[in-house]
Amino acid sequence: MKKICSYFSKSELTLWSISFLLIITSFCIFDRESYLTLIASLIGVTSLIFNAKGNPIGQVLMVLFSLLYGIISFTFSYYGEMITYLGMTMPMALFALVAWLKNPYNGNKAEVKVNSIGKKEQLLMWLLTAVVMIVFYFVLKHFNTANILPSTISITTSFLAVYLTFRRCSTFALAYAANDIILIVLWMLASIDETRYVSVVVCFTAFLLNDIYGYISWQRMKKRQMNHK
Repeated sequence: MKKICSYFSKSELTLWSISFLLIITSFCIFDRESYLTLIASLIGVTSLIFNAKGNPIGQVLMVLFSLLYGIISFTFSYYGEMITYLGMTMPMALFALVAWLKNPYNGNKAEVKVNSIGKKEQLLMWLLTAVVMIVFYFVLKHFNTANILPSTISITTSFLAVYLTFRRCSTFALAYAANDIILIVLWMLASIDETRYVSVVVCFTAFLLNDIYGYISWQRMKKRQMNHK
């Protein structure tokens, strides 16, 4: 515990604690049954605080979160979310884990070396993102996915986020923040039918706050690493 407390700053520990408290409180008020959702939410928010530090442990936790979230999405027929997290986010988190471990900053395995991508790769990334959006729209339509439009946008932002994570770019956190907003909308729609899903809305609200902080943290990390070249 002492090592964990010394590793994270007071602001990071405060953010993590508030996120934990929000998730547990919302679960106790709106759910009290779906312990899988609670466990997934707590694992997810913990992964984000490690990701904000550029620590590969965050990617390990993201693999576990993706598996649990895929199962949760299946229960509400959000097949787009299920396919995204089980078929894309989870495998990409594994690739990102390998990439982060292979590119430590100054040999420090607890901090990845921040990367930037050139204009040609950015163009390729956006083309791939457009292809993913079009292809998955028809895939989701085939499966009669609930709320198909936000589900398609969610897949698109998820792909962008996992690509940037794999490439170790600081903007990955912004892509995840955009995805969080879409997911908040998706689960708000779900909570109209079942109030227990309000706890999932709170979960992704906490994720949004952590992803915003993650972007700020990576910008600082990028600047610090560039100054110590």
